Formats: sequence, structure tokens, C-alpha cells
Amino acid sequence: MAALHLPPRITLDDAHGALDQLGAALSALPGTAAVELDASALVQFDSSALGVLIGLHRRAAQAGRVCRLVGMPARFTELARLYGVGDLVANGAQGAA
Repeated sequence: MAALHLPPRITLDDAHGALDQLGAALSALPGTAAVELDASALVQFDSSALGVLIGLHRRAAQAGRVCRLVGMPARFTELARLYGVGDLVANGAQGAA
């Protein structure tokens, strides 16, 4: 399983660049294997980080891939639930958003 590591910070100012960078890395992976999105380094974030994850899930689905989320900070999981996308981060959710 290929792995992509989320940066330590994803806020409104960083979200577009993070999605572009991670999306390019996703596109560069060979084949259609599952991808692990590792958020263990994520310490500073806002709701824009949710948009980045949703965007990555969509890009992965378009490429025939499945994403698995790991290392989600508890605060991020709470934020996802607050915004109604808790299934995206719950238990290393897989599939497209």
C-alpha cells in the first residue's frame, strides 16, 4: 500500500497548495493500489483540512484507488463529525467521499 503523509499544517492559507501537492503525489503513484493517507503529523488545521481530504478521496476514486486514513488526531475527528463528514475519518474510512 502506498502512503502519502499530510503536512503538519493545513489551514485556509495552506489548503489549496496542500491539495495540489498531495494530489500530484497521488497521481504519480503507479497502478491503482490503495493509498494510505497518514495524518499523524497534522497538528494545526481548520475545516479547510476536511476539504483537502475530501478532494483527495475524490481524486483517488477517479483513479480507481481507495484511500485509507490513519493517524487522525482526535480533534480532527471531532471536527469532521461536527461538519457531518465523520464517516470520512472514522476507523480509517475507505472509499470516496
